[in-house]
Amino acid sequence: MSATSPIAVPSFRGRIGRDARSGYPAVPHRYRLHLALSCPQCLRVAITRSLLGLEDVLAMTPLPAVPDAPDGGHLALRPLYESSAHRYPGPALAPVLGDDWTGRIVSTHAPDILDDLSRRFGAAGPCLYPRGAEDRIAAVERLCERGVNAAAQRAGRSGVDAAARGAALATLLRGLGVLERRLAADPYVLGAELTAADLSVWVTLVQLDTVHRWHLDAEAVFRVTDHPRLWSYAGRLAAHPAFGSHLDLDGIVLRHHARCRGSEAAGAAVRIVDWAGHVQGAVTAP
Repeated sequence: MSATSPIAVPSFRGRIGRDARSGYPAVPHRYRLHLALSCPQCLRVAITRSLLGLEDVLAMTPLPAVPDAPDGGHLALRPLYESSAHRYPGPALAPVLGDDWTGRIVSTHAPDILDDLSRRFGAAGPCLYPRGAEDRIAAVERLCERGVNAAAQRAGRSGVDAAARGAALATLLRGLGVLERRLAADPYVLGAELTAADLSVWVTLVQLDTVHRWHLDAEAVFRVTDHPRLWSYAGRLAAHPAFGSHLDLDGIVLRHHARCRGSEAAGAAVRIVDWAGHVQGAVTAP
């Protein structure tokens, strides 16, 4: 008997174009974002929408912090997924950029969504993807994912020997050290201006403090904390409405505990940033 082939899950990778010939022109009020702000990728999309002043151009539908479908997706997104791919077999995940005119999904790929919001709608706001900075932005995103997020997960993973946890912690500290040095002379990680790289770093720091910290011991958290410029930068951005207004601290914790089966460590009691305090004292510019 031959092995059963895995079900092919459709990929939604449509792009917003400059004109009608693209199939998805950048028309105001046509598209809608479906976002769960407890999800790091969704949080980046929501911040981008606010920074670019797209609230009156691009609608946003909030989703529950914890996915409510048995397969780990969102029940509210299931009709949209099935209208876009008949009998869609996978979980209905966020983020989703949907087309309200056709009732179909344009994209579920966060990097494409972020790029299209920044480049195609021509809204006022910072240039998040300045010409010539694409490779540097991508390098920062890789550092965040591999050198911070993945390393923090390994450093706090239960059932792993001390040597492996120590190596992961060393990788995490090196990654944080790179970011700390980038902020020695400039207010943002790529220089004097806010870019998409800062959104990646900020969301990564939020995850490190609100999710990964639960599984690190107190000594590890102390060493993570010993990057004063980096954590001050995190607080400064949290005080900006485009960042802080989307920070669902309770939802992030609920989502984490709904999915996580690891044990809580001593570092769980040591908060690095007073996120709520920064949000309450929000200012008007980063």
